[in-house]
Amino acid sequence: QVQLVESGGGSVQAGGSLRLSCAGSEDIDNYGTMAWFRQAPGKEREGVAGINAMPIARYADSVEGRFTISKDNAKNTLYLQMNSLNSEDTAMYYCAAARPRWTPASSLLIARTYNEWGQGTQVTVSS
Repeated sequence: QVQLVESGGGSVQAGGSLRLSCAGSEDIDNYGTMAWFRQAPGKEREGVAGINAMPIARYADSVEGRFTISKDNAKNTLYLQMNSLNSEDTAMYYCAAARPRWTPASSLLIARTYNEWGQGTQVTVSS
């Protein structure tokens, strides 16, 4: 069972940028599908960005064009570059992983696709 540790969260003003990292305790190339989810207070966890081994990436409509997911197998790290942040992006962000390599795009932002989760990193955007 891999351990996923998120970092890079913090407080930023609206319009700013952050890059989140998710480091795996083992070779994350063993996990063909990875994603970022977020959960704001009082709201359900939602998929933000997911990527499979092809690679195909998928983004939530609310972050399309502002966020970029990438995976560096050599560094055992998943990234989420977040630009043009706004107050709606304030949430706890979680990294998730699953072993299947060819997860269809339609499943990349669904929580039940994943069986490994990190503890989260907080992102707060002030206006």
